[in-house]
Amino acid sequence: MKKVERINTMMRYINNRAHFTISEIMQEFNISRSTAIRDIREIEAMGMPLVAEVGRAGGYFVMHNSVLPDVHFTDSEVKALFIAFMATRNQQLPYLKSRQSLTEKLLGLISETQQDDLVLLNEIFLFEGTNPHNPDLLDLSDLPHPILEKLIQLLLQDRYLLITIKEAKTVRSFPIYLMHLYHEKSFWFIDGFHIEEEKKQIIPVDHLTDVHPYSVKDSVRKKKILVKKSIQEKTTNLVLELGPKAINQYKKYHPVKLSLSYTNPYQTTALIETFIDVHDSEGRIEMINWLLFLGEDMRIREAPSEVIEGIRKRLSLF
Repeated sequence: MKKVERINTMMRYINNRAHFTISEIMQEFNISRSTAIRDIREIEAMGMPLVAEVGRAGGYFVMHNSVLPDVHFTDSEVKALFIAFMATRNQQLPYLKSRQSLTEKLLGLISETQQDDLVLLNEIFLFEGTNPHNPDLLDLSDLPHPILEKLIQLLLQDRYLLITIKEAKTVRSFPIYLMHLYHEKSFWFIDGFHIEEEKKQIIPVDHLTDVHPYSVKDSVRKKKILVKKSIQEKTTNLVLELGPKAINQYKKYHPVKLSLSYTNPYQTTALIETFIDVHDSEGRIEMINWLLFLGEDMRIREAPSEVIEGIRKRLSLF
């Protein structure tokens, strides 16, 4: 680790602790005692108010009610932040009002040389959903459902919610306990537990018309909800192994409820474990179509006999 990076990381480390010693710094950053002392003196010179404690078990602590010095990013960290921000174009991010404003603020924190590098990166990189003729264009699809921010604000206070949804011509309200809020195939979904019907439910955020805190929950504790949810979980009966080509096909299209688990650090192989109801003929046919869509780079480790037979019949037609 370079000295500039070490100093920046060390300031974060120190500021997150009420007390620290030279030995702890030496062990954490794998440096000598003399280097640790020089680094601490340099951090003090930068304005961090450290107070030394004298004695056998002495050390340092940060003076209360003091402000940490400005954070300084390395070139690699600036590029990583900028590229990550670029990659989220058209991803329906909450709180995103103006990419231009956020970009200008980021550029204002760095040097002119770093700014030139970011401008060049912006010209070179094109991510999925980016308009190649105008990469800075903020498409309408980049803006999430207007109720998403309200939903998140309520979740920061409590996960028990009373939601109102509109499906076709029907409007209904019911209480849920929200497990997760996730983004899938350009849409936001609520993974929740329907408190009245006592079952897990996936709800598109686009269907929400209103959301409020739900206070009547004395008889419905989180532990009870999790127990009921685990009981309802189906036994896995479909296990797939995916190679790189099948993973690319998965990314193009996959059923919303499926999730991918990579099995190597290079993300070239993956595993899918799920449950398929063989008595649901429509769902079974849809799954067979999707398995064929994945292609020959997919291997079936485990599957119901009805699914295997369905694939064989489909292949016999060609």
